[in-house]
Order: sequence, then C-alpha cells, then structure tokens
Amino acid sequence: QVQVVESGGGLVQSGGSLRLSCAPSGLTFVTYTMGWFRQAPGKEREFVAAISWSGGKIYYADSVKGRFTISRDNVKNVVDLQMNSLNAADTAVYYCAADRDPFGSVRTQAIEYDYWGQGTQVTVSS
Repeated sequence: QVQVVESGGGLVQSGGSLRLSCAPSGLTFVTYTMGWFRQAPGKEREFVAAISWSGGKIYYADSVKGRFTISRDNVKNVVDLQMNSLNAADTAVYYCAADRDPFGSVRTQAIEYDYWGQGTQVTVSS
C-alpha cells in the first residue's frame, strides 16, 4: 500500500523559512517524479514545484521561483521543499504528490499525479 507522509509545516513570521519533507513508501521511489502543491482557503490546488526521478529536471511556479528549493534523496527516499522569504500569500495546506514517470519528465497538473499525502499546514503571519 502506498503512503505519502508530509512533515515540517507550522507557523512562521513573514520573511521566515520552513522546510517541508515528504517520505513516500510502498512505491519504487526512483520511478516517480515528486511534486509539491498547495491549496489556500477558497482557492484551487496549485502547483508549487516538482523534481524528476533523477533530479535532472526541476520546475517551479513563478510565484515561488527564487524562494523555494525542491530536492530529493533517492537513497533515503525523501523529497524536501525548502521555503525561504515566506509571505502571507504562501499560507496554505501543502501536499506532496508522486507521479509515476520513469522517463524523467516533470508535469505540473495535479491530475497527472498518482498518489497524494494528507497535507501539512503552513501559516505565515504578517
């Protein structure tokens, strides 16, 4: 059974940093593109960042480019999202997702992703 578990959310002041981690289990990690999405109250889920199985391809949403960094460790089977210079617009529930793609592509549409975590709340106070 596949499980995707996020951790690291919390409350942070504007301008601060947080690091989210995601540890999928029950799947062959190196055949999955891993992504982070977020959903703010009253808004649709939106793409944040994704990384191919090898780490060779990385995409970011324009809204987080230069502030967030996605990385993965294929030995420990974890994917992280380092978030710096946070602001109130980053407040949302953050979801980790897995997209089976051994060919190394990176997709940004949530519908393409096969497995999802329960989400972790990130709240940025101004």
